[in-house]
Parts: sequence; C-alpha cells; structure tokens
Amino acid sequence: MRNSSSSLSRALSLLDAFDKGDGELTLTELADRAGLPKSTAHRLVGDLVRWRALERTPHGLRLGMRLFELGHLVPSPRELRDIALPYLEDLHTTTRKTVNLAVRDGIDIVYVEKLLAPNEPVPHSRAGGRLPMHCTALGKAILAYSPPALLDEVVAAGLRRMTPKTIQDPRALRTELAAVRERRIAYDVEESRIGLHCVAAPLFDRRGEVVAAVSVTGMQSRSTARHLAPAVLTASLSLSRQLSA
Repeated sequence: MRNSSSSLSRALSLLDAFDKGDGELTLTELADRAGLPKSTAHRLVGDLVRWRALERTPHGLRLGMRLFELGHLVPSPRELRDIALPYLEDLHTTTRKTVNLAVRDGIDIVYVEKLLAPNEPVPHSRAGGRLPMHCTALGKAILAYSPPALLDEVVAAGLRRMTPKTIQDPRALRTELAAVRERRIAYDVEESRIGLHCVAAPLFDRRGEVVAAVSVTGMQSRSTARHLAPAVLTASLSLSRQLSA
C-alpha cells in the first residue's frame, strides 16, 4: 500500500508540474519540476499516457483530454456555472467588460467561468486558473463573508505581493474587508495586476453562506470601475436569489 501511495503521489506530482502557459513540457522538464529521477518519470509518464492524463506531442508531453473530461464532472462548480451563466451573459452584455465567476479553494480563488471583453484582454487569469484571495476583488468578496478563521489562515500564509499596490498589512486587509461588508462590493485596484481594476460581489446559497463571487474587470480607471458596481451588485443579488430558491 505504501508503494502504491508513493507511485500515485509521484504521478500526481508530474501532472502538477504543468503551470499556466505550459502547452507542453519535455520529459526532462517534467522530471526536474517534479523532483523525480528521469527513469522514474519515464515509467510514470507511460502509465499516465495510457490513462490519457497525458498526451505525447512531437516535442514533448501535454495534459490529456481525460483530465478535461473529469474536470467537467466535478459537480459543484459545474452546477454553479450552469445556473450562473445567463446572469453572467447579461452582465457581460451590459458592461462590455470581462466577467468572471470564481469559487474558493483553500486560500485561493479558482475561476469557474470567464467571459472575455472584445479587444480588452485580461492575461493574468483564465477559467480553471487560480489567484490569491487577498489581492483580488473576487477573493475579498468571498473572504469578507467567510468565517474569521479563514482570514486568519490567509494572513498566516503571508500576504504575497503581486504588484506594488497589493495589500500586505493584515490590519489594512481587515479594514478593507469591513468596508466590503458595508457596501457588499469589493475592489481590486491594480492589486493583482498593474492597469487592471476589478469590481466583485459575493454570491450566497439558501443557508446564507457565501459560495462564490462574480466580477467585472478591465483596463479601466477607478472611477469607471465604481460606476460598474451597481450592475455587478444587481447581478449578484439576482443570482443569489436563484441559488437560494
């Protein structure tokens, strides 16, 4: 059993070696990133290819379609996305900005859906990608309505600096979250990426617990971002009513 567990952990470390922007990696790159001997990586890659978790390319290896298929079977985010999509599309049409839906995973947010604005790329995030909670409007919208223990965990992990404007003082973050609770709107003012402003609002289920957040983001001024807040809040209230039904 220990050997099986060890093999599984090593195989998963190969999959985890892929990062945003990695279309494919060589066997050597995979082994180095996973901290495995090349011979071990070669053996495990063979198993993963047979299971379709990895696919061979002319120049290396890439993640396989089996992972894509399984990802779409994860129930909660998929069901949330299906319910939220009409509201996201309305918000996208109204604002003509990039619209995001995200859930919490540990002390990060994971993007469940992203509707891109024409001619205004948002390169630092993608559906299925993750960012820290403390420097994103989506994360702050969720964190503000989560149990205090989660904020303690976020602070204990260190408030990683993403840009010069990232909040790194725990007291400043607590003050910011108190303001989020007052207005039910959270902002990211170039805290996750310079030039980007984001406006987010929380989503609640029938128990009144925060389950996700919705946002609008773009290369816009702070005043423009604030003008988008009513549309984001309206979408979050309507969607929360749907989730509570």
